[in-house]
Amino acid sequence: MPKLSDTMTEGTIVRWLKKKGDKVEVGDPLAEIETDKATMEMEAFDDGVLSDIVVGDGGKAKVGDKIALILGDGESADSAAEAPAKADLTTGAKSEAAPAKAAPAAAAPAASTGGRLKASPLAKKIAKERNVNLEGVTGSGPGGRVIAKDVPASGSAAPAAAAAPAASVPTIMPTAGESDKKIALTGMRRTIAERLLASKTQIPHFYLAIEVDAGPLMRLRKELNASNEAAGLPKLTVNDFVLLAVSRSAEAHPGVNSAWAGDSVIQYASVNISVAVSIDDGLVTPVIRNANKLSLKDLSSAVKDLATRARNKKLKPEEYAGGTLTVSNLGSYGIEQFYAIVNPPQAAILAVGAIVKKPVVNAKNEIVVGERMTISLSGDHRVVDGAVGAEFLSTLRKLVENPALMLF
Repeated sequence: MPKLSDTMTEGTIVRWLKKKGDKVEVGDPLAEIETDKATMEMEAFDDGVLSDIVVGDGGKAKVGDKIALILGDGESADSAAEAPAKADLTTGAKSEAAPAKAAPAAAAPAASTGGRLKASPLAKKIAKERNVNLEGVTGSGPGGRVIAKDVPASGSAAPAAAAAPAASVPTIMPTAGESDKKIALTGMRRTIAERLLASKTQIPHFYLAIEVDAGPLMRLRKELNASNEAAGLPKLTVNDFVLLAVSRSAEAHPGVNSAWAGDSVIQYASVNISVAVSIDDGLVTPVIRNANKLSLKDLSSAVKDLATRARNKKLKPEEYAGGTLTVSNLGSYGIEQFYAIVNPPQAAILAVGAIVKKPVVNAKNEIVVGERMTISLSGDHRVVDGAVGAEFLSTLRKLVENPALMLF
């Protein structure tokens, strides 16, 4: 079972896309795997024949557990069983769907054979972002395959050091009555629970909020959408403008676009915005990469594409990784203000509320109807000071209230 997301510990095989005896090539989709974040396709590690399927449709397996056998030319099941295979992670107990006897792993040759590098798609993606040459990197995956955690850190992509574990506190567990419904945790729900608990108990949160005049944004949006409609183009959302303003503000204030790394603070060169998307099983945060370099049109297109594929469980593993700042918008639900929990290892998350009409005092001291939106920042105080957060929000306010400044 390959590691298909940065927090994945086990996966469920939704269905096999290849059947026993099928020939496969590197990159061929083998099966649909449900992880803690999404359902995605598992690709073949190597060329060969799918000789055996160990864990069938609906079965679960820990990362690194044996789920199938791919044999190359001249290989047999006996020779594959005798060859030691390195696991993606330390393997745990066998899946209930797996047979009790030892079974061969999805086999792959050494990290580099015949001049061809053996690395997972996610590892290659991360290596490209970090400008790391994988030649010579020792792989800990099956057959010496280089996986995500093997990729050396460099520059802004260095991983944050793990925080100290929280003190153990007894938890009072509820009891389900006869008429109550007990819902089993999905991998995604369990991961959300663990990460949010770790965030709130290990990260010193602080909170700031501003109320902005959304009138100019709404007027510009109306004009642009009228033009888009005439040209047959998609409409722009309020969130598109907010994301654009956040990306530009984060670029201007890199202290917010940072992360705690134990003995240092990593200040990211690119603004990669994680966008909170609600799905049936919980919440996912696909990443808009280099958002600070995108136009309003391109950013709008990117977020629509990511949100659609997130809800259809069609995102790739690398599309969840590498976020530097998160934006959560509950305005469409009528929520006027809220504070979100920091998404580690990031140091800040923005919570965006609904645009509300209310009486306001204008520059002439007249009471008029205004359109106001509240934006809140939750920050990791180890990384972001209050003044840094306030300066970031001040720039954000200026851009939201003068949206035309972002179009040039």
